[in-house]
Amino acid sequence: MLGTLNGALEVRGIRLAPEDIAAEVEGINRLRDRMPTLEEIIVHYRLRIPAEARETVDRALAGHGAKCPTARSLEGAIKVTWTADIEETPTRS
Repeated sequence: MLGTLNGALEVRGIRLAPEDIAAEVEGINRLRDRMPTLEEIIVHYRLRIPAEARETVDRALAGHGAKCPTARSLEGAIKVTWTADIEETPTRS
């Protein structure tokens, strides 16, 4: 999902340095018939963006899950959710 989000931002003219875009991912396993089974994936993004790009970033975040091949492949079998911490940086002059 991180690659899909990064691509969505780049298409919109927002290029973030590697240190400005990151994700932590947690998989939730539950026992089903005494077997651990992956049931949920939680993605938490950390983004540092130019302040003037906030609306564009919010729109990209809102739609990136539907455009992600991995998330779409897991749809109906494994719940995929995301959250984001966004730090806005002042416009450079």
